[in-house]
Amino acid sequence: MSTDLKQWLKEQKPLAGRHLSVATGLGVLAGFLLIFQAWCLARVVDGVVFADQSLDQQWPWLSAMLGLFVGRAVLAWAAEQTAVRGAGQVKVALRDRLVRHIQALGPVALAAEHSGELANTLSDGIEALEAYYARFLPAISLMALVPLSILVFVFPVDLTSALVLLLTAPLIPLFMILIGKGAERLNQRQWKKLARMSAHFLDVIQGLTNLKLFNASRREAAVIARISDDYRRSTMSVLRVAFLSAFALEFFSTVSIAIVAVLIGFRLFWGELDFFSGLFLLLLAPEFYLPLRNMGTHYHARMEAVGAAERIVEILQTPVPEIPSRTLSLDISNGLAVRFEDVCFGYEAGRPALQGIDFTLHPGERLALVGPSGSGKSTLMNLLLGFIRPQQGRIMLNEVAINSLHPDAWRQLIAWVPQNPRLFHGTLLDNIRLARPDAPLDAVRQAAQLAQADDFIMALPDAYQTRVGDRGQGLSGGQIQRVALARAFLKDAPLVLLDEATASLDQQSEQLVQAGIEQLAKGRSLITIAHRLQTVRDADRLLVLENGRIVESGAPAVLRQQGGYYSRLAALQEGTV
Repeated sequence: MSTDLKQWLKEQKPLAGRHLSVATGLGVLAGFLLIFQAWCLARVVDGVVFADQSLDQQWPWLSAMLGLFVGRAVLAWAAEQTAVRGAGQVKVALRDRLVRHIQALGPVALAAEHSGELANTLSDGIEALEAYYARFLPAISLMALVPLSILVFVFPVDLTSALVLLLTAPLIPLFMILIGKGAERLNQRQWKKLARMSAHFLDVIQGLTNLKLFNASRREAAVIARISDDYRRSTMSVLRVAFLSAFALEFFSTVSIAIVAVLIGFRLFWGELDFFSGLFLLLLAPEFYLPLRNMGTHYHARMEAVGAAERIVEILQTPVPEIPSRTLSLDISNGLAVRFEDVCFGYEAGRPALQGIDFTLHPGERLALVGPSGSGKSTLMNLLLGFIRPQQGRIMLNEVAINSLHPDAWRQLIAWVPQNPRLFHGTLLDNIRLARPDAPLDAVRQAAQLAQADDFIMALPDAYQTRVGDRGQGLSGGQIQRVALARAFLKDAPLVLLDEATASLDQQSEQLVQAGIEQLAKGRSLITIAHRLQTVRDADRLLVLENGRIVESGAPAVLRQQGGYYSRLAALQEGTV
């Protein structure tokens, strides 16, 4: 699995364009300037100490060194900026791909996922890849190119020193890999803990009201403290291994430099090497090992990226429904008819949610779905919304199979008002314009008036520019529901889907929302999930579902007289049973 993740990370490198290659090239060029800088410094010291030259005579070399210093600084800055820009391109591309994949999966496929874990993957998980592309990949290229460039200059000067450098250099990456294997496993485990902790924290925040009401907040705080402490201890275990790796790198590089220095010292003493060559070699020795040590320093970025990539790859490899390559045109000039033909669907093998569903929704008809919890009403709605697809049978829209339509084209024909609509952080105007961002204010106000929402919006201090918090913070449930209805009016779709839009509302709000629904239903096909039967007494037809099957179908008054499930449910709600 780890090897596959490393390969996946490498495959994303082209997303950075040429930035990483340019950054590597700038790093190699800075390495050549470093070699020339060492040569100039050795020339200056040799001339002043052994050739009895003054500093004025060495001024050309000193000026060259100053230029080399400035050049190296500029190249280092340019290389860093270029690499960061390339890593930024990778992050943007991967985050966009991940968001699009999550959108393609839909809410049903993600129902078992923790929103906190997904949010952590989209934010911290993607951010953790930056150091891998901006620092580790350039460092691993420079680890090979810069030492080889130095060896090209060392071999003609002194074969012995060159062989020492060549033989000791592999020890550093060898021990780094040996120690890094253990740190990599720990780091992957750490990312999983972070994802679980993020999911748990978000669940606690979202359920804080319930925790307070049931006096469980202190107990949950103790649980969070225990989880945090466990995460801290595991983090320290990863850091211990990382520090051990850094110690090993520094130890072997220091010992290797010491061996070169001792050999140069003895050969200078024996007269086998002149001072200029010895100083030049001694200045280059630390720089020879520097890219190796830098690569070891950035090796933790690779481990962190592998840990973060595991969850990213897992999400991206989740299969999505096949989307038609072409969009078929659908003639809705005479309204929209929906026909279910022997539709079956099950979330798990052996547990069907819908079985043999057959019915037709005619243009302009009001259809209500009635049945106990778990009877398949929400599954039927999810099929219409395109979040899931029939496992058997088909759904026809004006004689066109829904599977042959692109989901975006199909959803343009649907207005959806759920039981608990979500308002997003922003203005009320932006929230109503969700389906039509370019809609003029007059059209928005007309939609709000039809939804019985214009009066309360205009009474707010900033009217349609009033900002609301996440989930409609600052508005009542009835007001949120009417804003959702205004969205549906503004979209003006031929098919309206409602999921008990008046649930959990007070009587006045319910009456206002119901009045808005009556306006919305005019000239449109409408399907609603009904829990309270008084909300669907004006429906043209009821479908009663039980155990995933349609057990009754007909007008409310007719079904009331048949003595079946609907009749018993109506009597129960009216208090006659």
